[in-house]
Amino acid sequence: MTDPAQSKSHDKGPTQRPADAWVSSDPLGQALDFLRMDGVFYCRSEFTEPWGLDLPPMPDCLMFHVVTEGRCVMLTSDPEPLDLQQGVFTLVPHGEGHVVASSADAQATNLFETERYHVTDRYERLVHGGGGTPCQMICGAVHMDHPVAERLISLLPQTVRFDTSDPDRGDTAQGILNVMASEVEKPRPGSEAVIARLADTLVIQAIRTWIEDEPAAQTGWLAAIKDPQIGQALQSLHQDPERPWTVEDLAEQAAMSRSAFSARFSELVGESPMRYVRSWKMQVAAALLKSEGATVAELAFRLGYESEAAFSRAFKRVMKVSPGSIKCDP
Repeated sequence: MTDPAQSKSHDKGPTQRPADAWVSSDPLGQALDFLRMDGVFYCRSEFTEPWGLDLPPMPDCLMFHVVTEGRCVMLTSDPEPLDLQQGVFTLVPHGEGHVVASSADAQATNLFETERYHVTDRYERLVHGGGGTPCQMICGAVHMDHPVAERLISLLPQTVRFDTSDPDRGDTAQGILNVMASEVEKPRPGSEAVIARLADTLVIQAIRTWIEDEPAAQTGWLAAIKDPQIGQALQSLHQDPERPWTVEDLAEQAAMSRSAFSARFSELVGESPMRYVRSWKMQVAAALLKSEGATVAELAFRLGYESEAAFSRAFKRVMKVSPGSIKCDP
């Protein structure tokens, strides 16, 4: 596995659409559409008991594991080990360091001290263990840098689990998992692109399942995204952050009066519409500074500020750092 910071692709900044772009009737679907991932690495792991693998933290990455044969446990900062069964897709949304092992008391070896075979620059095969009962997994880490995606991910818990064998939800996911396992086991021309797309799909499936089932997902920003009227206003803003939005403009998108919109927006989101607009513009600016190396002058003009100084003050007020401190990723 190479340094994740060196493996990211940075040719895609935040999605920008013209103000007159078609607005979907599914704002949550549009938010999920922003979950466009750049694969950092993927690995087919072949373990035999006893075994343990210590994975380092990967900031700004979502890490995932799915057992294709056998079972194992995952140890995080939570005191209780998490059982990983065959067919269960487990997502570690915040890139937290953790251990996967044959049992909670198995000795764990650092990832970088294990025997790994590089299939391609981003694909590896890992073989490790004491020769006992086998366990096979597909693991990976993906990165996404769109502000909508970052906001959505920030709301997720320490781990998210999705059972691909669930007959009510998992038929398609199980098929995807089978294809992914085949592509990793026997790479062919285009396997890298296929696995990346399949991983995207499983990550989205896991997050979508959490949103549907988790009570915490029925409040706050996610509730606002799913609201038939507030969601339309948020979607329009997310699509066109460069527009000089006013409360009246957003209320129009929601087909509500200004006062009713402001009250409903504040109730769901937890902040006023214009405060959210200012915050959103700065998050977009930060993403553009990272992904495109945009200049402060360019962003000040694009986002409707009178001067670089005014933009810089607004940026620091929201992001707590100056725009000049944000470096473009190599």
